[in-house]
Amino acid sequence: MTIFHLNLEDCVRGMARLLAGSIDLVVTSPPYNLGVRYSKFSDRADRAGYLRWCKTWAAKVARLLKVDGSFFLNVGASPVLELRDLFVLQNTIHWIKSISIEEKNDEIVSRGHFKPINSRRFLNDCHEYLFHLTAEGKTPLDRLALGVPYQDKTNIARWSHTRGRDRRCRGNTWFIPYETIQRREKERPHPATFPVELAEWCIKLHGVSRVHTMLDPFLGIGNSAVAAQNCGVPKFIGFEIDESYLAEAKRRIG
Repeated sequence: MTIFHLNLEDCVRGMARLLAGSIDLVVTSPPYNLGVRYSKFSDRADRAGYLRWCKTWAAKVARLLKVDGSFFLNVGASPVLELRDLFVLQNTIHWIKSISIEEKNDEIVSRGHFKPINSRRFLNDCHEYLFHLTAEGKTPLDRLALGVPYQDKTNIARWSHTRGRDRRCRGNTWFIPYETIQRREKERPHPATFPVELAEWCIKLHGVSRVHTMLDPFLGIGNSAVAAQNCGVPKFIGFEIDESYLAEAKRRIG
């Protein structure tokens, strides 16, 4: 059973109270400063102010993260963060939200959540970044926890590293579409969430047995908390400044 500590508080103040080196895993998605309409947060800061704010909360995360911990940071398609003096970028993961593939019979198959934009200059954004940040760039991962079968089964015997298993690393492109909803205000009452499955994959990739305490500084409606519960993480800490979002997060974890 997961023990939850969900706090109605600014994450910078809240994280300052936690013990240094006490967090195994951080999965979060901060505001992108793209003008998203949150109810208690202005997403329209000037660029310099936004970067200073990001450096402030990221420094708190760096203080809390264990040497062999993982920080999975989900940001939009135009990231502007500068965190190189706080973390090592160990992996760059591409979260694919929508994709169209041409099959051999010329049929085009489309999958996922497609959100169109009206523009004569820009393409529709069908992916976001998930940066895997660590203290030293040496954090081991359970790569086969998200593994997939080989399409060409002869590879199992051809490559010694398979050890006879029909399982290979999935790689750094993750296709995870949103669940279809009918009414946003009732089913997904938050303007910018990632799927629960995305957080679950982060937990599994780091190694479920190695995650004792998990943190999300920008909890929102609690998708990371639900993922922690689904994976049996012993302790979860979250911070959120909006009472309605926090109430929804608590409702979802029961």
